[in-house]
Parts: sequence; structure tokens; C-alpha cells
Amino acid sequence: MATIYEVSKLAGVSLATVSRVMNNNARVSEKTKKKVLCAMDELGYRPNSIAQSLASNRTNCVGILVSELCGPFFGQMMAGIESELRAAGKHVVITTGHSETGDEEEKEKDGIEFLLSRNCDAIILHVEAIDDNYLLELSKGKTPVYLMSRLVKGMEQNCISLNNELGGYLATKSLIERGHKEIAYIAGPQFKSDAQCRFLGHKRALEENDISFNESLFYIGDFKETGGKDGVKYFINNKQSFTALVCANDEMASGAMTYAREHGYSLPKDLSIIGFDNIIFARYIYPKLTTIDNPVNEMGHMAAKLVLKDIYQQKNQVITHAFEPTVIIRDSITTLRS
Repeated sequence: MATIYEVSKLAGVSLATVSRVMNNNARVSEKTKKKVLCAMDELGYRPNSIAQSLASNRTNCVGILVSELCGPFFGQMMAGIESELRAAGKHVVITTGHSETGDEEEKEKDGIEFLLSRNCDAIILHVEAIDDNYLLELSKGKTPVYLMSRLVKGMEQNCISLNNELGGYLATKSLIERGHKEIAYIAGPQFKSDAQCRFLGHKRALEENDISFNESLFYIGDFKETGGKDGVKYFINNKQSFTALVCANDEMASGAMTYAREHGYSLPKDLSIIGFDNIIFARYIYPKLTTIDNPVNEMGHMAAKLVLKDIYQQKNQVITHAFEPTVIIRDSITTLRS
């Protein structure tokens, strides 16, 4: 089997030039490119990733760490990243940081170490348990680090983030504008920065409209359907009066809607519910879920474009670092009748 060294010798060019041809680098003249391609054809040489890596000092692989592989949220995120990189001839190595035993921080760190050991050209992280200081130290290493759905001071140019506080504010404001004052809230795990920010936005909307925050109408869920079901069960069992419910993500909203209907609530007549993320099933459940749009697929594309610009020198990429949420009005909320 022919090697890249034989191609280099036959074409009379350096290994680096052969690598540039294999990577479609614009700095190679058409004459030189033709010589290399002819040599490859004559020798029956087929490029492989190891040879390209040796010649170019690049693996053409980008590591991705997400919390988990299941669920539409992370599917949309990974699809955005992978499709953008694949179109540029790059590949991804994916691992997870979720742990069923509760040691999320250690699992996320293990995932990062795995990606670093794969010699990825860069890594894109969606991490929730690791603190900012760890990420700042990590960013000083030789492997460039980029963050999805998170903003860390000192790493702003490597972050693609959503204004989660504004999203939480808009969700609650949408209900207040429809006459609701008794508004329950099912939050995500409060060690997660996006869950914290969404809750802060909820409280800001209440405060601006002179509505007191009621601890009895607050429940911390798990960002899964079970969290929504358990939250509504908690409010009902404690005989809390509420006409509207904000859920910190769509999965919990789905669980809340199911439990509420099973216990006699007509939606949205008896209870208005709003979610967060606008994942694909939000438009298909009954009633169709009003939610906050979290453009995670677009953000995934943008994270990949940022890597292509910084690491692979595609300087024509236009980067948006900060995304703004919007309200998607559907059928699950209604105006409160006095």
C-alpha cells in the first residue's frame, strides 16, 4: 500500500504540500495540486486520517461533550454542530457528562479528559456541573475549548450563549399580560446556570408587576417529564391555588400537562402552562405548548463555525456569540377571565 511519503517523493513536493492538497488548501497552486493528484493516482494512494494528521498536525476531529445523548434538546444541538463540521470535511467525537449516581462534575471532567486524550483539534462543551474556574484553567491548555449555552467571564470569545434570564422573564411576563397573578414555577436543578438564570427572570417579571414571590408555588424539578409531574403533584397536595404554571423546560411542561389532565384540569381553561426550549414535540402535544424559543440547533451551527474560523482558518465565517430568546405563542395558555 502506498504511503504519503511515496506520494511526496514521486510528486517532488514536501509532506506539508501533499497535506494541503488533501485538505483542499487554497495556498497550493493548480500546477502543484495536479502533480500531487497524479502521483496519488499513479500509486493508488488513498488518503487516511492518520496520514493527514501526521502531515498537517491536525486530526480534523472536534470533540463534543453534552450532558446526555437522549432527548430532542441535545439531538438538535449535536445535529447543528455535526452537520456544519461535516460540510467542512471535519468529523466529531462525542461523549457525555451525565451521571445517574449524582456525581455530574466528575463525569463531566472524565468526558473532557477522554476528548483531550483523542487529540481533538478543539472541543465543544455543554457542561453544567463544572465551575467557571475549572473552565478558565482548561482554556489555558493546548487544546482550544469552546462552550455551548454558557457564558464564562474571561472566555467570552469562545462562548455561544443564550440570554436565559430574559427567557425566564418573557415566559412569566406572557402570563401576567393575560391576567395571571397566581403563577407557579417548576425550576430546573439550581446547580445549573441556565436553570438559575431562568428562575431569576421569573422573579424579575413578578417584581416588576408588584406580584410577591410565593415559596409555596416554587418547586425544583429535574429537567425531565418526571419533574413536571412531581411539581404539579406537590402543588395540588399542598392545596395551592394557581391559575398558571411556568416550567423551566418543555420536557417538564409535558409532564406537568399530563399530570394536570389526569387530575381533572382542563387545559388551558383551568391552568395555563408555558415551557422553555421549543423542542420539536412542543408543537404536537395537546394543547400545543406555548414556550420560549431556544435556538439550540442554530447555536450548534454557530459553535461549529467558530471552531472553523479559529482552528481551521476559515476567516469568512460570521460569528454571533449571544442569542436572544423569543416567545412562541400556541394553545396552552389563555387569558384569565375575571
